[in-house]
Amino acid sequence: MKNFLDEFDIKQEDVSANFYKNDYDAFQNKELLDELRNKIIQNLIDHNVLNHGTMDDFIREQIDQTLEGYDLSNIERSYIYNLINNEINGYGPITDLLDDKNVTEIMVNGKDEIYIEVDGHVLKDETVSFINEDHIIRTIQRMIQPLGRTIDTANPMVDARLEDGSRLNAVIRPLSLKGPVLTIRKFKEELATIDDFLRTGTLTPYMARFLEACIEAKLNIIICGGTGSGKTTLLNVLSSFIHEDERIITIEDAAELRLKQNHVISLETRLVNYEGTGEITIRDLVINSLRMRPDRIIVGEVRGKEAFDMLQAMNTGHTGSLTTMHANSPEDALNRLETMILMAGMEIPITAIREYIENAIHLVVNVERLADGKRKITSICEVVGFKNDMIELKEIFAFHQTGITENGEVIGEFMLHDYVPKVYDMIKAHGINTLTDIFG
Repeated sequence: MKNFLDEFDIKQEDVSANFYKNDYDAFQNKELLDELRNKIIQNLIDHNVLNHGTMDDFIREQIDQTLEGYDLSNIERSYIYNLINNEINGYGPITDLLDDKNVTEIMVNGKDEIYIEVDGHVLKDETVSFINEDHIIRTIQRMIQPLGRTIDTANPMVDARLEDGSRLNAVIRPLSLKGPVLTIRKFKEELATIDDFLRTGTLTPYMARFLEACIEAKLNIIICGGTGSGKTTLLNVLSSFIHEDERIITIEDAAELRLKQNHVISLETRLVNYEGTGEITIRDLVINSLRMRPDRIIVGEVRGKEAFDMLQAMNTGHTGSLTTMHANSPEDALNRLETMILMAGMEIPITAIREYIENAIHLVVNVERLADGKRKITSICEVVGFKNDMIELKEIFAFHQTGITENGEVIGEFMLHDYVPKVYDMIKAHGINTLTDIFG
């Protein structure tokens, strides 16, 4: 079907996302426009033509009949035409949000509760709404159908990677008590670089040079932080320091890593099929990767039984491994690793597990999204041994928050502790002598 707007001699640039976000507040009849939109869409649903897009004349007739008698401006008519076009050729009310490069995350909590993340800030978008719960579910179905997935009462939850690389998660009743909830983390076309991090104040030049040296020296590193803190982005940046001649295997639930090296093998898990079989887990892929002659193993996120296999790989010569995990601090990250290994059913004393972790992990890097939406590396710690039967961490770099301005911006400073880390000897042993002005 051709673009629906062609039927009305309306230019696409006149109905862009930015056009409506700038002008929507100027409309005099917002409630009326939404009511007319809802009425047209419901008519198309009742006649079973919304998803087929094969009855141009009928659709035009429905719109003309609905708008007849209303004194609407060209902008208001164009607004309605754009919404109907999005229903037929796009993904309903969130089509323009998906196209807007400034929007990094879309969160649909209800028909009138749509939140977006822009520049690290979560805002409620008052210009977007759905008709009802069925409208949300229909939009979800349209997005996941090309992937061979479905969502219904028998399968009320779906987690998928869209064709453009964006991550989609949806939960409906009975799991979600308030109705359908849709979350989309959009795929960034432009990769962040270490220069971007320096420009935005995510870290300091000293920290950047130190982390680059650690990657070159093949230290095993865990990146930890909360949801949306930027763990995967940081993992992408650090992996860019790996040499071109190394064979890298990445393992993820949904492929988000984009390494620029040539010799990269990307593995992705597989969910169970309709018969309840065929699942391939992170742990399965970690075990299999050891047979693929890797120089580096990068696990997008470790959160279960695969923790033991990853540590085993680190302890058996596969150094230079990288992974991320959800944790609120470096100490919390190591505690979670212990729990994950215990969950794997390994009959190993807790002291032996801690020795295993202490031998495998060299660095823990904590990244946070602060109150002003900016992301910063707030701590870089090394594992130094044991103290009172607990794994001891020693902080090398840190960010200390000292306050917040009237505009809500976080005030703080990066600190370099007066301490020469143990890993400095490992870095020098690899012939890397670029840090003498920092630790020398």
